[in-house]
Amino acid sequence: MTAIQLRGHHVLCLLGYRGKGYSEDFCTNMSAIYETLRQQPDTVIELIEGPDHICRAFPPDQPQHCLNASVDRKDRDILHALGTAPGLRVRWRALTLAASARLQPEDVGRLCADCQWEPLGLCSDGVRHIRSAGQLRELPEAE
Repeated sequence: MTAIQLRGHHVLCLLGYRGKGYSEDFCTNMSAIYETLRQQPDTVIELIEGPDHICRAFPPDQPQHCLNASVDRKDRDILHALGTAPGLRVRWRALTLAASARLQPEDVGRLCADCQWEPLGLCSDGVRHIRSAGQLRELPEAE
């Protein structure tokens, strides 16, 4: 089974995704990944460092931020908050359950304070939604 590669902060981006993004191509790619995970929550995710399957559609005509230090910091901090690190292969369902167990909506403001999307509150809403949606669990061992 082919895994979807995600960096740490994109876990929160996907929880709060509501069709907004940097360009039409970016939104098309992000929407496809979002819909795959929504419809097939047992999809395997490989947590990685650096650019992932979402970054591949970042518009080439905008200042590149997929390799900048603040994005790398967010990735590390979010994975740490989730109790994991790059290299884990886990099903999306398990990752969202772990996020619901370990994160509060207000954590997003701290973890993503320098993100241009944070003031919209979408990722906080996403965490709020998964916390209200069901069981809270920690991450299982890597698959």
